[in-house]
Amino acid sequence: MKIEEIISCLEAVANPDCQEGYDNAGLLTGNAKSACSGVLITLDATEPVILEAVARKCNIVVAHHPIIFSGLKKINGKNYVEKSIIAAIKNDIAIYAIHTNLDNILQGVNGKIADKFGLINRQPMIPRPDTLKKLFTFVPEAHAEKVRNAVFSAGAGHIGNYTEASFSGEGTGSFKAGPGANPFIGSQGERHYEKEIKIEVIFPSYREQAIIHELKKAHPYEEVAYDIVELINSHPGIGSGLAGELPEAIEEKTFLAKIKEIFRVPVIRYTRLNNRPVKKIAICGGAGSFLIPKALVLGVDFFITSDIKYHEFFDANDRLVITDIGHFESEQFTIDLLYDILREKFPNFAVLKSGIGTNPVNYYF
Repeated sequence: MKIEEIISCLEAVANPDCQEGYDNAGLLTGNAKSACSGVLITLDATEPVILEAVARKCNIVVAHHPIIFSGLKKINGKNYVEKSIIAAIKNDIAIYAIHTNLDNILQGVNGKIADKFGLINRQPMIPRPDTLKKLFTFVPEAHAEKVRNAVFSAGAGHIGNYTEASFSGEGTGSFKAGPGANPFIGSQGERHYEKEIKIEVIFPSYREQAIIHELKKAHPYEEVAYDIVELINSHPGIGSGLAGELPEAIEEKTFLAKIKEIFRVPVIRYTRLNNRPVKKIAICGGAGSFLIPKALVLGVDFFITSDIKYHEFFDANDRLVITDIGHFESEQFTIDLLYDILREKFPNFAVLKSGIGTNPVNYYF
């Protein structure tokens, strides 16, 4: 087992291209080619967590938050970031961060929270544009199904809850094989006409290389003709926040109690209740105040997030209830999410959850 195999598994679920431009997800320390002795999962790769990894014989820490977020000019141990990096390098511990790329997929951080509430009809609050492309290719009729299956297997043709979506049209292609060519059909030096199928499929931008690789493997022609077009369509499975619905509407105070129970929080900061049933829910693990305007547009009843400032609570305008449950608390289930992803792929490998609480916030009762 190599560290790069752990990374490939995680990036197959949440590709780094899905992260925000300000983020720093990815391999922060260590060599991806090194053998992997075990994985320790945490929210924050603090120095105690790094030392825990050493003690538990894990040489990669998978964290939600990147310990290196902005540029480091010195590494002399004067703060928690530098202490963590020093400990990781001294003990040859790789640190891999999977942050907003995991936030921005529908089955990621917010999806895990949505599971706790049993939400249905889920969608990103702000679907992300410029994440889709379309492939056009031309293939002899007898090989069309093989090519379709190849690009489907590489990740093309997904639209919402549907897979293997494509469009095909019939036509006639022509070509003349030149000197040095080895044509699959036709003869060198002669123009050949072939009945072909034009196949169109949509795909996430980050799957482009894999899809083209599989296309060329499956296509019978020596030179494969294809076009790739960038789309402005939003990806239905990638974006900020998550909105969904409860199977049945419940009373506001009952829902507040449910939030407190699910997140095991000692306190919830929330805006004035509106005396109406709760049905539509918005969720953003971590800091989500930027989504308040969108929550209003979507007409949600409750918005569950964290890091709301005083004046931002006024933005509810008695149209929804904003609940702030704390940053760590809102992302706590991410550890379970990452554990499940890795254990499904590597059921017989050492994948461990950190036993160290990294929440820097304490509560006094």
